[in-house]
Amino acid sequence: MPIEKHLKRIRTQLAYPKISIQLSILGLIAGLCASAFIIAFRWCLDNIQLLYLATPDDFTGLDEHFRFILPFIGAGLIALVGIFTQFKHFRLGIPFVIYRLKIFYGMMPIRNTINQFFGGIIAMGSGFSVGREGPAVHLGAGAASYFAAWLKLPYNSVRTLSACGMAAAISASFNTPLAAVIFVMEVVLREYKTHIFVPVMLASVAGAWANRLVFGHEHDLSGLHIHLLGIEHYPYLVFMGLIVGCFAFAFNRQLLEVIRSVRSVNMLPRLFLSALITAIIGFLVPQALGTGLGAIYVAQGNIDNAQLLMTIFIAKAALTIFAIGLGIPGGVIGPILGLGTMLGTLLALVASIFIGNVGDFADMYGVLGLAALMAACLNAPLAALVTALEMTYNPEIIAPAMVVIVSAHVISNQLFRNRSLFILQLELQKLDYQIPPTYDILQKTGVQAAMERNFILVKTQDEKVVRRALDRAGKRPVIYKEIVDDSVHFKLVNYDVSLDPNTKTPFKFEELQGVESRYTLAEPYEILQQKRRGSVYIFEQDLDNIIGVLSWNQLRLRLTKGSYQEFE
Repeated sequence: MPIEKHLKRIRTQLAYPKISIQLSILGLIAGLCASAFIIAFRWCLDNIQLLYLATPDDFTGLDEHFRFILPFIGAGLIALVGIFTQFKHFRLGIPFVIYRLKIFYGMMPIRNTINQFFGGIIAMGSGFSVGREGPAVHLGAGAASYFAAWLKLPYNSVRTLSACGMAAAISASFNTPLAAVIFVMEVVLREYKTHIFVPVMLASVAGAWANRLVFGHEHDLSGLHIHLLGIEHYPYLVFMGLIVGCFAFAFNRQLLEVIRSVRSVNMLPRLFLSALITAIIGFLVPQALGTGLGAIYVAQGNIDNAQLLMTIFIAKAALTIFAIGLGIPGGVIGPILGLGTMLGTLLALVASIFIGNVGDFADMYGVLGLAALMAACLNAPLAALVTALEMTYNPEIIAPAMVVIVSAHVISNQLFRNRSLFILQLELQKLDYQIPPTYDILQKTGVQAAMERNFILVKTQDEKVVRRALDRAGKRPVIYKEIVDDSVHFKLVNYDVSLDPNTKTPFKFEELQGVESRYTLAEPYEILQQKRRGSVYIFEQDLDNIIGVLSWNQLRLRLTKGSYQEFE
């Protein structure tokens, strides 16, 4: 069929680690698929909350008795979703996505995605202190990887499209296209490659377009009053960064301690313990419930009430630590943004002692706290800076944010040896996210980019036929196809130069192991690295459909010279 022929050509093109029109278009489509998932997720969440809340994510007007019961209802529904999809598939959120991206090219299990979609809606609808960016990244990666799997694309391009889905999902959630790109490259992929960067940008644009089409053009912090800070504020900003850096270390440490303490406990008791803690604290401090963006508006509306802000801040931190630590399906970035804003606002009140009245700059200090805490907790200074810039839509935030982010990041990283919360979670869960540099290089190139397509296939061991094939082969490999008991085997044929007088044939037959055409060079390397010689054959769909041969020497050249045959 013509469509299948075009798809085969596209798959071959995508095996190369370089930018192409095909990859860019597929990245855009993957972004649209991810955006559809996130728009549905956010629409369901908002409309469910409007059944019992006057404003989404604002639990202050809810009857106090219902507010106490709501987390238990949510925990029960999350447990039902978990039972339906099996608890072993309950690893969710950004840490799990990073693990799948590194080890499985971003392919997401369908049951995890179902858990994340329904579990995330229930968790946020029940008032748990979790953010929507964790489900967004998970669902975006899932949607894009299912699209790539449907087209049977090479796994190196599946990884790129998964990154596209994540960027589109974040952009569709927060209307921050540039911050979404930087977050994916800095926090998830942790590398900058042009052939990945371009389709990720297109996907992020698709996500922002989808968000604005459905939810409008407003940004979450666009209503804040941002005023340019004078030079007299900058020494205090350094001090502010130090305080935020210390809190970031304490927050990460306490969250990890909770995870470590309950990792041997079954999911059901953990869910209801989290519900109990959320119910008690939410009954007393309803402003601390929700995703974290509500806390930003609380800080904005109570600039002069230090006691209330401190109470909400402590309650919000405790709710977040226990919700995430006990396994509630949601993200941590939303609560971090809320905590950072409240901490920055509290520090603005302290600044009044040294600088004078800073009431007009309280919103600015709140945004600076948001950016600094995100940078220090997630080890993502650039993503934090761009997030603050896009969420406020005000360039006056850039210079002071740089000062606070740098000081918070340095004190957290160097003095306390704090690292990204996501990486710490992966290590605690014993999910291997690191791969050797050799594999990292080879995973970026598909086998179709390096294999030898021009080979001679013989189907008999007749000496004349084999000799004739070898004599006219030149540098082309000669492959013998053998059928034994309806099982197909391929062998590489060469002249036997061992000079052994007992050999019955002048030829040497070397058994070849098959590698599917969607795989990258890492899989043949894994097969051949012990012997450091030999070859594998590449098949498409069926084991007997050989389309190429890949030798150890070709892998060695790829590693040492970075060369591969150009597709035509």
